[in-house]
Parts: sequence; structure tokens; C-alpha cells
Amino acid sequence: MRDLTRVSNSHSDSKVIDACSLFGMMDTSGGRFSGADLITAIGSMHDRGNGLGGGFAAYGIYPYFAEEYAFHIMFLSQQAKTETECFLESFFNLKYKEEVPTRDQQGITNPPIVWRYFASVSPEKCGKFIEEDYVVDRVMYINTCIDDAFVFSSGKNMGVFKGVGYPEDIGRFFRLEEYEGYLWTTHGRFPTNTKGWWGGAHPFCLLDWTVVHNGEISSYGINKRFLEQYGYKCTMETDTEVVAYAVDLLMRKHGLSIELAAKVMSAPLWNQIARLPEHERKIMTTLRQIYGGLLLNGPFTVIVAHTGEMIGMTDRIRLRPMVVGEYQSKLFISSEESAIRLVQPELDKVWLPVGGVPVVGSLKNPIKAQKEATAC
Repeated sequence: MRDLTRVSNSHSDSKVIDACSLFGMMDTSGGRFSGADLITAIGSMHDRGNGLGGGFAAYGIYPYFAEEYAFHIMFLSQQAKTETECFLESFFNLKYKEEVPTRDQQGITNPPIVWRYFASVSPEKCGKFIEEDYVVDRVMYINTCIDDAFVFSSGKNMGVFKGVGYPEDIGRFFRLEEYEGYLWTTHGRFPTNTKGWWGGAHPFCLLDWTVVHNGEISSYGINKRFLEQYGYKCTMETDTEVVAYAVDLLMRKHGLSIELAAKVMSAPLWNQIARLPEHERKIMTTLRQIYGGLLLNGPFTVIVAHTGEMIGMTDRIRLRPMVVGEYQSKLFISSEESAIRLVQPELDKVWLPVGGVPVVGSLKNPIKAQKEATAC
């Protein structure tokens, strides 16, 4: 049986709490491009990681299965694979399955078995569930009830690729230069309080929501308990997982805008709320009262992505770096400006966003329409 927690003896895991690298690139016109530039960009921030986690999320990469859910699943044993496939065939209409293509790559040792499954859901199978809740429920079941199986990507026309290693090596291992998508995010991990293992690498994914994160969420315990009230099960053994589930709850299930979701996770201080105009004060007070358990304490920068949209956000006092760049229809979000310049030397604009205020790139709206509140 393969061991997901095993890593090379050459890696060290000293506690350095200001590392981790992240990078996002989106063509808001919908133009598709390969993962090659992402591998280059994240590789330039090699020293921010320690080889204990790297990964990528890509959108628009499965046009021939655009209407099916693409499940990327890690297995530790053939028995787990057999049991999971029986489960998928029982609860979904399975259209196609295959092993995710990989190549031997120096620095990547002892990988798990990784397969992808394209499946749809018929209304009679959903029963009382709406379709997306049905998929979430089945993903949670696999991750908590089937030993040695782990669903790490579950959206439509998108996929997550991640593991233990430096991100540039993970990208080459999964042959990401062969894929094309209109939105990519990537992350190099430096675990601080949790172990480095294949499932614990970033991005974290639920349906088509993905999150990469640099920082340390000290409120993980209360965030986890709050989310468990709504049926989410935290199984990935790292603090960032709660951000992915919080975004799914706030924006998909409860219908909050990204601006309001940002005010929940990176909330103003109470003395700041008290000075707001009455209408805004009532809104902010209500959000704090209802969603107090989703306030993220500690330093963080996150890139959240889902179909058609990429969102960058920091904690309210910017304890972790984030720089934003634009070139024509492309939006870049990065830990370091140098990584952006490496793949796009000439930029129309580059700026540092305001803490706690989201930067949004969307297929539906030009970047400039989203930018006024964030420019410094």
C-alpha cells in the first residue's frame, strides 16, 4: 500500500510562517492558454516552499466533457479504487474514466494512484437534494467512509492537480503544459502547523470552487465547527480547507456577493463598524452576528476561483503579500511581482490591493469594473 504522508528525506520542515507562494492568471476574454507559464511563474518562487506541497487548478480544460462533473481521485490501494468505482456507478451516470496522465519526475516520490472520472447526475438520483448538494454529499461520503480514497477535485470543466513536491515538479509530473484553460491558479506550500501529504497540498476544491492560501488561520477550530453544522466534513488536515467550504456556503448556498463574503471572512473591527453610516452598520453587524464563526483570524492571502471568475483577497491589514497586474484582457495575482514579470514583462498596470477588499476578474465583466475600490 502506498503512503500519502511519505516524503523524501531530503526535505526539511522547519517552522517558517511567512512562506508559501501563490499565483493566478486569467484571460477574462475566455482565451485558453497552457499551464507552461504557471509552472514557470511558481518555479521562480521556489524558495518560498520546502517541497512538501504543490498544486494547480485549471478551468476550461475539459471541453469535451464540459457538462459532466470531473472527479479527480487519489487511491492508496486497488481495493479502494474498486470500492469507489462501484460507488460512483451506483450514484452517478459514469461517462468515462481513465488514469490521469503523468510522467516520471525527479523530486516526486511514491505518488498515489490518481484517476479521473467524468459523470453526470440524473434528477431521479438526486431525490430531495438539489444537484450540487447531492454531489457535495457524495464527495464527503467518499472522503470520510471509503478507506484509502480521496476526492480532491469535483467541478465541471476544471481540475485540480496536486501532491507532495515543489509545485514546478508537480506541474511537470502531471504534464500540465499539455492542458489549456482560461484560468489557472497554483501554489507552493510551506506547511507550518500541519503535515505535508498529497491530499493536504493546495488548491483545495469543492465542486468548482478552489482556494490557494498563504498564511496561518488560527481560527480553524471555530471555523470547522461552524461549517460542520451545515454538513461539511473537514478531512484534509490543514487550516485552508475551511476557506474552500466557507466560500461554497456563503456564495453558492447563501447567495452572498464576493464583497459581502469578504466582509465575513476579513471583517472590519467592531469600532470600525460603529463609525459606518447606519445602513452599512446594520449590514455589517448582521453579518458578524450570523457568520461570526467564519471570521478568519490570522494572516492570509487567498486566491479563490470558480467557473468564470478569479478572486484575490488578503486579511484586513495585509500580513501576507499580494500584488496584482493587468495586461490587456489578462489578470495576474501573485505573491511577488517578479513572478508576473517573468511571464508577462510588460504590464498595463500593477498595484497592491487594499487589505480585506477583493480583486475580481470575471468572464462577464472587464477587470476595470471591479477595480476602483482596490486601487491604492
